[in-house]
Amino acid sequence: MESVFESQPLWEPSEAVKQQANVTQYMRWLQEKKGLHFQTREALWEWSANEIEAFWGSLWEYFSLQASTPYTTILHQRVMPGAQWFPGARLNYAEHAFRNATEAHPALLFRSERHELVSVSWAELAQKVGAIAQALRDLGVKPGDRVVGYMPNIPETAMAFLACASIGAVWSSCSPDFGTNSVIDRFKQIEPKVLFAIDGYQYGGKRFDRRSIVAELQESLPSVEHTVLYSYLFGEQGTQPAALSNTLSWQELAAKPAPLRFEQVPFDHPLWILYSSGTTGLPKPIVHGHGGILLEHLKCLTLDKDIKPGDRLFWFSTTGWMMWNLLLGGLLVGATVLLYDGSPAYPDMETLWQFAADTQMTTFGTSAAYISSCMKSGIEPGQTYDLRHLRTVGSTGSPLTPEGFRWIYEHVKSDLWLASVSGGTDVCSAFVGCSPLLPVYAGELQCRMLGAKIEAFDEAGNALIDEVGELVITNPLPSMPLYFWNDPNYERYRESYFSLYPDVWRHGDWIKITPSGGAIIYGRSDSTINRQGIRMGSSEIYRVVESLPEVLDSLIIGVEMPGGHYYMPLFVVLREGVELDESLKARIKTQLRSAVSPHHVPDEIQQIPEVPRTLSGKKLEVPIKKLFMGIPVEKAASVDALSNPQALTYFVDFAQTVVARREDTVV
Repeated sequence: MESVFESQPLWEPSEAVKQQANVTQYMRWLQEKKGLHFQTREALWEWSANEIEAFWGSLWEYFSLQASTPYTTILHQRVMPGAQWFPGARLNYAEHAFRNATEAHPALLFRSERHELVSVSWAELAQKVGAIAQALRDLGVKPGDRVVGYMPNIPETAMAFLACASIGAVWSSCSPDFGTNSVIDRFKQIEPKVLFAIDGYQYGGKRFDRRSIVAELQESLPSVEHTVLYSYLFGEQGTQPAALSNTLSWQELAAKPAPLRFEQVPFDHPLWILYSSGTTGLPKPIVHGHGGILLEHLKCLTLDKDIKPGDRLFWFSTTGWMMWNLLLGGLLVGATVLLYDGSPAYPDMETLWQFAADTQMTTFGTSAAYISSCMKSGIEPGQTYDLRHLRTVGSTGSPLTPEGFRWIYEHVKSDLWLASVSGGTDVCSAFVGCSPLLPVYAGELQCRMLGAKIEAFDEAGNALIDEVGELVITNPLPSMPLYFWNDPNYERYRESYFSLYPDVWRHGDWIKITPSGGAIIYGRSDSTINRQGIRMGSSEIYRVVESLPEVLDSLIIGVEMPGGHYYMPLFVVLREGVELDESLKARIKTQLRSAVSPHHVPDEIQQIPEVPRTLSGKKLEVPIKKLFMGIPVEKAASVDALSNPQALTYFVDFAQTVVARREDTVV
């Protein structure tokens, strides 16, 4: 766990930037309206993280939230899970988005591998969302009903979500590059009434027909009463397979104009369901509420990320990643939301930088892995494109290396703000990250986000400074999950976040809080695979790999490596007489690509004699991962707790070669 980060200052906000920052305006408002004076951003964070009722109550007033009935109190009780925020209030997420409607700038800008730049006005967005919402009502969709999307990152997906939100229906989505089993495992748990689906998509210049998979989804999801098929790949003339039943086209659904109406729902009424995979069992369906997400995204985008009305906000994402949901939050603050569908590397690594120039993008959000790929490709975005409007580059998904920080300033733009953040699907936002009031240091996140009481804990639950520990949250947040779907008495919820430290949220990341209040993230402390910001439970991968007749057992881990690379090896135990040849490796990778996702194809596959297991039969994922992080075996695993301690020998030897290889890359 030795730090390889180098605290080298790269950027300092000018006095003009500080004075014009949204958070500065908020601090002035606090002083004028509340008599609260904070001289530093750290002092503001201290107050926001500890006096949570006063902080979140001030945001309700500052952002002028619209509620048809008022709240009776801000927070019923400081408990986790089960905190009840703003009980009594009734409002609607979508209503707050459309109160920013204007003719001054578009609501959405969209480009894909197949489409040139398209602009969607606020008027068009309102017209389409109103029509879709009424059509869904006519199909019997009511508040609380689940509606799911098997759709790419296109304006129509955003329209479908906003229509659901306006009704009070609960939205959930998966990207079309997810394997069929992964989609079914997610959607089947929540019993959707309506399925929005795509006929196909293009990625990396290749066309992917999804009509047969839509038929599989219909067959596997008996709760679906109606399917809406959007002809994206084949056009309106594309034929529908006979297997599709109760299916209407997008054009039919959106044909009849209807005014926008917003169902007033309780603050904690479900808005959407996201998924976070654990190491065992099905993906966890995380339920977020209208009010909690509304407040968090207003706070995060306005005060932490400094997004202003009229800004052009982009974050490269698929509809299966929480960053898509956060990106749409840009509508809440009056920004133009930029959508891109396709590969960021097609036809080359210049694609998104061209998109930035063509759209006069002000915030370019991406992943650390993408920045690493840009570095390796040798491109020079700052020299090639007109990026005069670009003020901010955002990075998330995995820790951004110091070299990645420096590359942005040396090859993109020297006077922009690099806002590296870390958070989670669990709260659909960031815990630690950025502030326009603070300097940027190589390899370091600037601060803890407002309202988030983030600490680093040792194994005994003691708070650490300048030492690596578990990332924990010690006070509730409004955007914490309301509950997991079909999780009576919060059993899976508690097991996921509160099993290590009672009444304290343990997130599963290694973090170091610096003496200045910054933070460094060292990757996942649990065994969830987190590649390119897309988290996938190892159990989902095991189900696919071990379905092959040749494979008896398997183990997979993911480790952050220098240079922004995420190393993900797969280890397999094969039947007697079976050899791990190139043909079998190819079949394993193909199976994972089609059934899970292209992001979770392993970097290499190794044959092992047996998988190390605990006495209770659990695979030893986290301790094996620790070996690859350079932690000695005596600290990584309790040999006495293993049913087959001899199985560790292979991993100790192999991990040493990987660690040595990693150290050779650190300059």
